[in-house]
Amino acid sequence: MPLPLLAGIPLLDAAVTIGGLIIPPAFDFIKKKFIKEENDTPERTMGTLATTKPEVLADYVNALGSYLKAQVDFFNRDVIGQCSQWVVNLRAAIRPTTVAVGVIALILNAFDGGQIPFTSYTFHFNLPEGIRLFFEGNCSSWFGSRLSK
Repeated sequence: MPLPLLAGIPLLDAAVTIGGLIIPPAFDFIKKKFIKEENDTPERTMGTLATTKPEVLADYVNALGSYLKAQVDFFNRDVIGQCSQWVVNLRAAIRPTTVAVGVIALILNAFDGGQIPFTSYTFHFNLPEGIRLFFEGNCSSWFGSRLSK
């Protein structure tokens, strides 16, 4: 049974693509609108100390640095040693690579059955529905997360 269409686009495709574009900026907007930022930030405290008691500013900055180092040490308490650089690079490249491959695959899928320019060859590239939906969701959520920054 064919899926319902929305302006010639299957409804599930439209929902995945539009949802991926809208959900990240919507969550960012909700977070900024309803979850207020604390008024007592380290930057505000340093600004106040710089104008009222500049002699204790150096001690405050040192204490803040020690506090941040303690947080990093606590976060990395289970990490033993340094992760290999190739593992770090591989993990960093996964999402941009899947987005690039997805954009290319979706473009090729859009021209399925078309003729290759300046040749007599017909182009056939048809993605299965699950893979197409994955690429649509992955690409649109990546672009949607770029809209919220």
